[in-house]
Amino acid sequence: QLQLVESGVGLVQPRGSLQLSCAVSESTIDFDAIGWFRQAPGKERYVVSCISGSGRFTEYRDAVKGRFIISRDNAKNTVYLQMTRLKPEATAVYYCAAQRKDRPFNLACYVPSDHDRWGQGTQVTVSS
Repeated sequence: QLQLVESGVGLVQPRGSLQLSCAVSESTIDFDAIGWFRQAPGKERYVVSCISGSGRFTEYRDAVKGRFIISRDNAKNTVYLQMTRLKPEATAVYYCAAQRKDRPFNLACYVPSDHDRWGQGTQVTVSS
């Protein structure tokens, strides 16, 4: 029904930049709202940013505001997360996930269980 494939795994130095991509394969003509999540070892998974199906609306975790930009190109069926001025605390596995269609976008963004289709994850390591 929906396939999410992340790419952009890498090792980057503090203050560096990295772009993650989420290739979205959709089974309907409607575009799903997509969230980017991250999870460090031994810690809970939490949202970094979300973007609505149209790309008109976005949400960001406070810790990444001003440094991360979420965007999408629906013609290419791809959602991006541009990360700049990276900090060691950003080291984690990053996942993209599609929201349930019966949930309000801005609230569901922050609720992992409101996402029902997940990518495989990609490792990001920020270290000198």
